[in-house]
Amino acid sequence: MRRLGELETSVMDVLWRTPEPMLVRAVLDELNRDRNLAYTTVMTVLDNLFRKDWVTREREGRAYRYRAAVSREEAAAQALRDVLDAAGDSESVLLHFAKSVSDSESDALRKALRRRPKAR
Repeated sequence: MRRLGELETSVMDVLWRTPEPMLVRAVLDELNRDRNLAYTTVMTVLDNLFRKDWVTREREGRAYRYRAAVSREEAAAQALRDVLDAAGDSESVLLHFAKSVSDSESDALRKALRRRPKAR
């Protein structure tokens, strides 16, 4: 999964907040609460996100409805995986990260690791 630019991230934030598929106009209206973007800009960003497999789309008449292809949590986990893969020494990165987690985050990690199937 490729990294997202600032506008792509803003578009994904809108889609992640909305459970139903959205038309370009609806995404634009949400984004334009804080800025002033053109319809064609948002349409191009959504098309790019579709080509990058970040969103799915379904045709509705002459338009498309867009939906996030992955959850925010899945995207964040993939970003962490990318960092670990790029670091070279993933064990060292994980150890530094482990020092920064809160008690509740540490508990969540322990629980998840106990549920994880053993590698063969």
